[in-house]
Amino acid sequence: MSKKIKVAVVGMRFGAEFVPIYLHHPWVERVAICDSNPDTLNEVGNKFGVDRRFTSMDDLLASGDYDAVHLVTPVTYHAEHSIAVLNAGMHCACTIPMGLSMEELYRVLEAKWRSGKNYMMMETACYTREFLYAKEMYESGEMGKIQFMRCAHYQDMDGWPEYWKGFPPLMHPTHALGPVLDLISKRPLKVYALGSGSMREELVRKYNNPFPIETAIYQLEDSDVAVELTRTMFHTAKAYSESFNVYGEKASFEWQQIEEELPIVMRIGELTEHRGRPISIERVEVPDRAELLPKEIQRFTKRGVYDENNPHLSFLQGGGHGGSHPHLVHEFVSSIVEGRAPHIDEVKAATWTAAGICAHESALQGGREIAIPNFKE
Repeated sequence: MSKKIKVAVVGMRFGAEFVPIYLHHPWVERVAICDSNPDTLNEVGNKFGVDRRFTSMDDLLASGDYDAVHLVTPVTYHAEHSIAVLNAGMHCACTIPMGLSMEELYRVLEAKWRSGKNYMMMETACYTREFLYAKEMYESGEMGKIQFMRCAHYQDMDGWPEYWKGFPPLMHPTHALGPVLDLISKRPLKVYALGSGSMREELVRKYNNPFPIETAIYQLEDSDVAVELTRTMFHTAKAYSESFNVYGEKASFEWQQIEEELPIVMRIGELTEHRGRPISIERVEVPDRAELLPKEIQRFTKRGVYDENNPHLSFLQGGGHGGSHPHLVHEFVSSIVEGRAPHIDEVKAATWTAAGICAHESALQGGREIAIPNFKE
């Protein structure tokens, strides 16, 4: 590609994960970083050799020097910051979720459509090595017809920053829900959800959310497949995991129940004289998919990369989130350079986020059916 773009990354806690990937992407000409904490900003800038630094996102946007901004800021600012980037005439990538209310989603959509720039939700779970493996199984026909899908995200968030305190579980759904919806490319139509358990009073106050756990069932458009989603953030003795399970007629795939656990593939055999057909169970070593990326950033799919001679190539988490980070960067950058919509565009982002917002509303109303808007319209 002869065309190259200039990218700024905002938010240097988790955002530092992405800086070296942008620095070595062959279609990125320049990288800037931004964080309101000067110490954090300079630590990351010095680590990766980034000279262009901003402590104010307003100053960054006013500079007019960048084509695109990747937002890795607190969840309560996602909509506000996305709108500011788009209104400044820049392409926007933002970590999940798109927003915290239906009003915020519509405002981001309006800003995107008015600007004509790209918006991409950076959902890691749709680019993990595990998802890419399951997607290949499904698209090759190995699974046969999908019969049911289940997904979950378990995480204890006590002690996290204040804005997470008492956060409604299903308003942060896409690490679990995104992969299953993406796999079969179906839109959720309706949701029925229930809350479970009880929380300490100080956790209830901020969001008026009484539930440490929420579970939802989704009806999909033009599909007979149901999807079950469970999310917990407090008061539950369950090890961290993001997971999705896809149950097919011929074969099924179960991602981790415990973080870093090998996924399971089950295959159904022929009926014998015994009751039921035999099911084989295999733990699979899921490969990295570096070959899908430009050679300059293939190393970033690996776990724990570090080069003593080139410390600016090292990064903090090492193949973070199932090796998804370089795939996300490449999709965002290539969508801009190629003049097309990114795979997780504004409509998918709004749909997947709204599916969680609507599920939480259903749980608050004791399982009432809630329709999910069709953002394509």
